Order: sequence, then C-alpha cells, then structure tokens
Amino acid sequence: MLSVKQDLLAALAQALEQLSPGTGDKAAFESPKVAAHGDFACTAAMQLAKPLKLNPRQLAQNLVELLQKDAAYAQWVEALEIAGPGFINIRLKPAAKQQIVREVLDAAGRFGHQGDRGERVLVEFVSANPTGPLHVGHGRQAALGDAICNLYETQGWQVHREFYYNDAGVQIQTLANSTQLRAQGVKPGDAGWPEQAYNGDYIQDIADAFLAKATVKADDREFTGSGDANDLDGIRQFAVAYLRREQDLDLQAFQVKFDEYYLESSLYTSGRVQAAVDKLVAGGHTYEQDGALWLKTTDYGDDKDRVMRKGDGTFTYFVPDVAYHITKWERGYGKVVNIQGTDHHGTIARVRAGLQAANVGIPQGYPDYVLHTMVRVVRGGEEVKISKRAGSYVTLRDLIEWTSTDAVRFFLLSRKPDTEYTFDIDLALAQNNDNPVYYVQYAHARIRSVLASWGGDVAQLRDTDLSALESPQAQALMLLLAKYPAMLSAAAQDFAPHDVTFYLRELAAAYHSYYDAERILVDDEAVKRARLALVAATAQVLHNGLAILGVSAPHKM
Repeated sequence: MLSVKQDLLAALAQALEQLSPGTGDKAAFESPKVAAHGDFACTAAMQLAKPLKLNPRQLAQNLVELLQKDAAYAQWVEALEIAGPGFINIRLKPAAKQQIVREVLDAAGRFGHQGDRGERVLVEFVSANPTGPLHVGHGRQAALGDAICNLYETQGWQVHREFYYNDAGVQIQTLANSTQLRAQGVKPGDAGWPEQAYNGDYIQDIADAFLAKATVKADDREFTGSGDANDLDGIRQFAVAYLRREQDLDLQAFQVKFDEYYLESSLYTSGRVQAAVDKLVAGGHTYEQDGALWLKTTDYGDDKDRVMRKGDGTFTYFVPDVAYHITKWERGYGKVVNIQGTDHHGTIARVRAGLQAANVGIPQGYPDYVLHTMVRVVRGGEEVKISKRAGSYVTLRDLIEWTSTDAVRFFLLSRKPDTEYTFDIDLALAQNNDNPVYYVQYAHARIRSVLASWGGDVAQLRDTDLSALESPQAQALMLLLAKYPAMLSAAAQDFAPHDVTFYLRELAAAYHSYYDAERILVDDEAVKRARLALVAATAQVLHNGLAILGVSAPHKM
C-alpha cells in the first residue's frame, strides 16, 4: 500500500501541474477525520482555489476528472467523492490496502525504516552526577533518550549515544566528605553531620567498601581503597568509581547502552574550558565587574547577563557546558539532541548564547533540547517518596525490581516528556487490558500462538493471495499498518516516542477487534493463508514498534 500511495501521490502531483503549473508540490493526502468518508482526503482544490480565482468545488471536479483518467487511480481507487467546500475523499479498492501485508512481510524488521541519509546525530542523555544511584527521573530520561535514538536510526541517521558524567565541582566534594564522615563513624543525625551531606545508606556501603580496601571497576576506571579514613582524595576517587559502577549496573538493568562516556573533568584537564573562555573573551562578548567575568548573554536573547568566572576564580556551571558543546561540534555532529530535566530550562538560552559568542561556526538553535518532568511513584494509592538505599528518592533499580524493565520503559514513554507523570506500580503489575504494556504484548503473544498452532513458515505467506481480506475489520487493520512508517517519521522529527506507544495501543486494539470478528485457522486454505498473512504482518509491526521503545515482544504470556 505504501507503493500504491506513492503512485497515487505522483499522479495527483501531475494532475495539479496540469491545472496550475508549479503547484505539484501541493500533492498530499490527509487521513479523513471520519473513517466512513474514505481512506485518504485531498484538500488541494481548496488551497488553490483562491490564487486561481476559481470555485473550490469546481476546481475539485476538474481535478477528479483528471485523476479518473490516470492508470494508477483506475487500478487502485474505488471512488473519488467531492464533499463540503472542495474536499476530495478517496476510497481505495481492497486490493490496494492488501498490498501493505506483502510490504510488511517483505521488509520484516526493516519495515518503516528509511535508507542511510549520510548524517550523524549525537544524543546526550542521563548525564548524572556520580554522587548517588539513578532515580526515576533518570529512568525517564534513559527511556526517552534510548527511544529517540532508535527513532533516529529508523530514519537513516547514524546515531551516537553519549553520557556526560558531571564528575567535577562541589557535588563530588560533598560526596567525598559524606563518605569520609561515614568512614570515621559519623552518621546522619549526629552532631557533626553537615546539613548538605548525602544521607542515603549507599554512602555507608561506599565507606565500608573503602575501609575493607575493596577494588571497584567501572567502565573507564578501576580503584582500590586504601582503608585510611583520613585519605580524603583516595575516598573521593574510590567513591566516584564505586558510584560509576553502580550507575553502570542501573543502566544494564534498564538495558541501555552508550557509545561514549564523556567526563566533565576532562574538559578542565585538557584545557578545553580555558580555551572556550579565551574564545569568548576574544570575541568581545565579556566584561569584568565586581571581580567576576561576565558573558553578555543578553546580546543573544537571554534575560540577563551571566557570570562566567566567579570572584574566587572558579567557573560557573554553564562554562564547561559551552566547552562541551564546542567539542560536539568539533567532532562533526551538526545535529545534537540533549535530553534533560525541566530544571535545566534556564541553561538553554545561556548555552546557546555562549556557543554563538564563541564564534566557531555553530548555527543558531544548536543544540536541540528535550526537557522532561519528574515522575511520581504510587503504590496502593499512596505516593512512594523514598528508597532506603538512596535515602530521599525512589531509584530506577527499585522501580525495575518492583515491576519490570518492560513496564518501566513503556510507562515512562507513554506521555509527552514535558507532562507530569504518575507511575502506578499496581497498574504496571496488572495482567489485564488496563495495563497498556500488557495489552500490547498480549496482542503479539496472541498472534504468535495462532502462528504456532498453524505450524508453517511465515516466509511462505509472502506470496499469498490476499483477496479474501475484505471485511471491515481486516481493512481497518491494514490501513493502520500502512500508517506505521509515517508515524515513525513524525515521531522522530518531533522527539515524540509517546506517539509510538499510542500507535501500538491502537494497533493492538485493531487486532483484538479483528480476532474477535473472524476465525483465522479456518478450513478454507486460501482464506486461512490470507488471514495468517495479515496477522503475521501485524505481529511484525508490533514487534518493530516495541523494539523502538526497548520493550520485548513475547511469544507467550
């Protein structure tokens, strides 16, 4: 059906050119708001009527007469109907819709994918301080980032997944001090415990491992504790390595992998932070005031200028961010997407301002940002606010252990990133139609059960005669399968993996309706094979869509 649609669009463009040269680019189809009105709708007559000074219904009639003479429309279109002020509703023949089944089975796991476009994109996500376990907000970010990467890959992009470790600054010193106090026997609530210290039980675990002279190995480092509670620098290095490993385990449990872990500290040791400052000063967009160095971010739309270097000589946090994004540009990534919490909203203007002021050729609007809200966790109707291990929040690993990786991924992707989300643990465990991930996975497993009962090879169904697929439920299912590639393209463009969850729920519902309306394993061999081909194609698209979300497609449930 995708090839049918392209043929029909090409014929429409040609007809528009005949009516008004230069208007072929107006050729487009929309989905009718009411399914009974047709399969495609065309509004070109209404768009062109005013500049051509023609009545839109008359223009629509002229267009219909041209299309009726076209071979593609004669082959695939059952009816062309003019409605309202000049809509053209297009009803396809069943044979046109049936083509999608063959297209899905032929493309299999590549259905909906575009060819290599020769462009690279870097997606930065999670990017947590190595000062504690990953919380559910990091989980939402991990699910978003991984799904957006998968969406970009379907559109032919070469995707680089990057985790930016904020391993420099005051948080790391607080981590070291907190761990040292635990190693010295001081704990939360004691007189000597600082208010800003980290309170979770994991700090005691780090201190105990350090005192035991344990060796910890993260993805990029290995460190052995000295056992000396007065060794603050050793404690700092050990604690960072320990938590780097812990976060690695969190991500492994969530089945998220990165191509590169980029260290904030490396920006200082390599001189990139100072080099970025030098560029900003040389560009004439800085000034000294009150002992601090300021950047004129108001020159680039910010609401006020920002301090770059404080009076004590340390840099504010957006300066290494500017240096980091210059490295992204220098590494050849013309497209960059950052997934961050909504609390980072204020950094967007100043980072973009800094990149423009650095005058290194970076275009305006670089990088793209996807901001997400935090997540509330509810169990038994009551909010769960703390984790014993973390001390003050629910960790990603807690959520996975309480439910499953599949449930966490699907649930955290089921809403727009910038909308509040409440994760209902009881719903995630429910095995009924109210649980969206169960509903979709059950549809896939149900189809696999039918195919297993049949016992044949799905590959044998590719050349099946599909003419028996004429029922309203079968045609509705085929139309929905045909929408998958366009949905993927739009979801990638809009950073909207939630669109995939909506589509999969709709597809599962369409399949369940079809299953209830028609028996599949009937005695008539031709009818049976046609219906098997349709459900096999449906299972393939369910599998493909779930894979984009990082969710499994079980054969049994």
